[in-house]
Amino acid sequence: MTIERCEILKRAEGLREEINHHNFLYYVLDQPIISDADYDALMRELKEIENKYPETVIPDSPTQRIGAPPSEKFVSIPHSIPMLSLDDAFSQEEVVEFDRRGRRLLQTDKGLEYIAEPKIDGLAVELVYENGTFVLGSTRGDGYTGEDVTANLRTIRSIPLRLIGRYLPLPKRLEVRGEVFINKNDFKLLNRRRMEEGEPLFANPRNAAAGSLRQLDPNITAGRLLNIFCYGIGVVKDCSFQTQWEVLSSLRKWGLRVNPLAEKLKGINGALQYHQRINRKREGLDYEIDGIVIKVNDIELQRRLGVKAKSPRWALAYKFEAAQAVTRIIAIQLSVGRTGAVTPVAIMAPVRVGGVVVSRATLHNEDEIRRKDVRIGDWIIVRRAGDVIPEVIRPLPERRSGEEQVFVMPTVCPVCGSELRRKSGEAAWRCPNPECFPRLVKQLTHFAGKGAMDIDGLGPKVAEQLISAGLIRSIADLYSIKLSDLLSLDRFAEKSAENLLSAIKASRHTTLARFFYALGIRHVGDVTAQLLADHFGSIKALMDASEEELEAVEGIGPEVASSIRSWFGDNDNIELVRVLIDAGTRFNDLKEEKALSLKDKTFVFTGGLSSLAREEAKDLVRDSGGQTTSTVGHGTDYVVVGKDPGSKLQRAEELGIPILSEEEFLELTSKHHSGKSRNPNILL
Repeated sequence: MTIERCEILKRAEGLREEINHHNFLYYVLDQPIISDADYDALMRELKEIENKYPETVIPDSPTQRIGAPPSEKFVSIPHSIPMLSLDDAFSQEEVVEFDRRGRRLLQTDKGLEYIAEPKIDGLAVELVYENGTFVLGSTRGDGYTGEDVTANLRTIRSIPLRLIGRYLPLPKRLEVRGEVFINKNDFKLLNRRRMEEGEPLFANPRNAAAGSLRQLDPNITAGRLLNIFCYGIGVVKDCSFQTQWEVLSSLRKWGLRVNPLAEKLKGINGALQYHQRINRKREGLDYEIDGIVIKVNDIELQRRLGVKAKSPRWALAYKFEAAQAVTRIIAIQLSVGRTGAVTPVAIMAPVRVGGVVVSRATLHNEDEIRRKDVRIGDWIIVRRAGDVIPEVIRPLPERRSGEEQVFVMPTVCPVCGSELRRKSGEAAWRCPNPECFPRLVKQLTHFAGKGAMDIDGLGPKVAEQLISAGLIRSIADLYSIKLSDLLSLDRFAEKSAENLLSAIKASRHTTLARFFYALGIRHVGDVTAQLLADHFGSIKALMDASEEELEAVEGIGPEVASSIRSWFGDNDNIELVRVLIDAGTRFNDLKEEKALSLKDKTFVFTGGLSSLAREEAKDLVRDSGGQTTSTVGHGTDYVVVGKDPGSKLQRAEELGIPILSEEEFLELTSKHHSGKSRNPNILL
């Protein structure tokens, strides 16, 4: 081996160690010491070395989180030690009885020491490490056998591919139990993207986490921003523990993420007080919890207490009061979405759930209705957590009178009468008619939205008017509307008509990413649109791209690539793009803008801005090469504060993140735009 090759191998190993150390500081200790940009630079250097010298690549390299091809099905994996469920308690009396029963079995009058931690509302998994390397991951399944989801778990950045051995010797084999979840803000972002892409919404973060982890394509999982907290162990070789607290401490030292809110408590009263404290913190947490878990700390006492058929005697889940209510389904209606997806919606007798009166709840799709056996006329349990869309949990068959009706999915669209279609492998039925009224209304509203072409004044009501009057039968008709057309509509005075026409005209000058997003291609949200714009640089390049070329874009998986290719394979869509270009649509040169010095800087906005709209402010950031998110974290570079800021300001102050006023933000972005031209990029 040459000296140069030896130095390259040494540098690659050094980069891997440095990146793993920074992952530990960020995910486990919550104490990062470098910026996201510096971290990305380390990753880029490692990728460049590994691409140039493939022999330097090792399976547990930080660059190898994504790369497994989609699976055809999941393989069953048996657990060495069963992953048992926990008994639930809903009152203090039940918790006190749990303690009393445990002390009676142990024949002691002394108070027991407990470990308590929040009960994450996610999906239980097992991670297997051999000599410190992550080799296998599975779901809990039935407790005895789970599904192999190793490739998907590797995409979760808070799961180390290689354990840290500097603080504690690494065991020969370590089986770790944990809970995979998705943060509240990431869940909202995911559902917003699915809504924009015409996909059914996830009912709650737990469903989102479970659905994301069970994707056959790891690229889809990688885009879902999953997280994990580890809480226990299975088989461990060459290492033993005396207490549950020692287990948590050791997991943390090995680089595994443990909930920092876990506490060691004296007696059952300490556990009851902990439950009250966590309940008060519940709404302010970044993730959903539905209670706390209480465990006897001493592992020898755990062994003596033993297990029942499906649950241990030494642990208990003490649940919080659920945001649920009982009401009745009056009817099941169908809602047609922007992509033609037809979603059944339960129309209910109004009921108060989680402080809000609700009368509609999603039933997701035909398969879900059958699985839950929900019928028209059923009494049901409905829940709502935070601002999540209300969901029907289950019917109450014991309250049926015999007059309930089984729901039968129609074969034709309830609006236009077109025959519904359902693709193999999909749960949703879709209306194929592009002129179906509610579908076209939502398409037009999406096209004109703030994150798309940004046509002020073109909301759902105006869209309905334009379509009902026959002025618009396709998005392409938008740019041929005249003043006289608008004046013929109700509630359109000359001034409002001129304002709308002015907004339509102004929308012709946009960015490539906004245009891609505005087209309404299924699975293409604003983030994906930006990836496509950055990679291809023109409409023509995107239209000509093969599925293989699309999948080569980092962050684009087979499902998204297939959707894009299918959309551009439709002659009507090709014609739509040509008409929009012929109507004068022009794009800013993004490649020039990306060279600006705010590149890789992350901004978060809180409060109302007075001189420009929120989307305009975000555009200023993107045009300067930066990015925006909705969550304040260690990767945030600036927080822009407007009128009546929310909790993001407090979080920024706690983390020491630079805070900008609206004036300071405008000064910063204008400085980076000075002297920059905006060249029209005519691409067809």
